[in-house]
Amino acid sequence: MVPNMKAKYTAEVAPALMKKFQYESAMQIPKLDKIVINVGCGKEANGNSKVIEAIVRDITLISGQKPIITHAKKSIANFKLRDGMPVGVKVTLRRDRMWEFLDRLFNVALPRVRDFRGINGNAFDGRGNYALGLSEQLIFPEISYDQIDKIRGMNIVICTTANTDEEAKELLTLMGAPFEK
Repeated sequence: MVPNMKAKYTAEVAPALMKKFQYESAMQIPKLDKIVINVGCGKEANGNSKVIEAIVRDITLISGQKPIITHAKKSIANFKLRDGMPVGVKVTLRRDRMWEFLDRLFNVALPRVRDFRGINGNAFDGRGNYALGLSEQLIFPEISYDQIDKIRGMNIVICTTANTDEEAKELLTLMGAPFEK
């Protein structure tokens, strides 16, 4: 079964982008490449291995895929950080999981944010990728308030094949991204 967002992309978004930007080939049309979800916990995980386990459980529920644990690359004495210590978790979503996560993010999770007015339209990196920071994992319906040990934020990066920020913004707008007016 094809995810709703993927069907919407092939039926509506790709033809609209082709028409707007006058591409010569269908291969030039920007598309989603991957979505990376990252949660950093820093020195909080230093003495307590349960912190990483809790984050892994939350991200697994949110993404439907088991994340990998990221480790410090070098020691920093001021942060009481040693080389090889766990500092966070990340997961890279591709294909159907990516489309389904994007659908849930735009249509279910973001509207649940208190006083939500839209996401910032200026958070593109210059190469067509969009970065979004969330302050709590509770906006996802998969996470219940009773099961979490602490409210944590996360970074979500939506990577596209677009060459410019304008193309990427148009792609995400047509996909239903709730940009602020």
